[in-house]
Amino acid sequence: MTTTLQAHESHTTAQLSHDISPLSLRSAFGQFPSGVAALAASTEQGYAGMAASSFTVGVSLDPPLVSVAIQNHSETWPALRDADSIGISILGQGQGSIARQLAAKGIDRFEGLDLETHDASIFINHAALWLDTTVYAEYPAGDHIMVLLQVNNLADFTNIHEPLVFHKSQFRNLEIN
Repeated sequence: MTTTLQAHESHTTAQLSHDISPLSLRSAFGQFPSGVAALAASTEQGYAGMAASSFTVGVSLDPPLVSVAIQNHSETWPALRDADSIGISILGQGQGSIARQLAAKGIDRFEGLDLETHDASIFINHAALWLDTTVYAEYPAGDHIMVLLQVNNLADFTNIHEPLVFHKSQFRNLEIN
């Protein structure tokens, strides 16, 4: 069954579909722009890090919580989970290559990156925001794990660095009018 929706202002017709295959969902979810977070920490095995566009700020103010969705088959998350703290860098404009590097497999994800370390947390310089976090809770969520992270410290650079945006499978910059 298909239902037609008429958007009055733009005169665009959309079709609701029962096709919720992974490919269709990925395309549909790509319509929603998001920031890009780098999660990184010093672990017993060395530096561990990943990029995530499924990051949510402001889950809770008391206690201060953020969340991220991690794929169940992530090889990086087990090392990060056990770290004393996890640095989250909300990547800034022009840092798309850093996101790609942190998402790559089989390479030194930190080679050539401009980093700051504070205890176990690792931060990417020139980011829009740094959050020093610890794991608060984890919940199964289909093919992902929803991770709540408690914010212990922060550094806000938005007046210096605008955030990187991920939209329709591409990295984009904000245009400020």
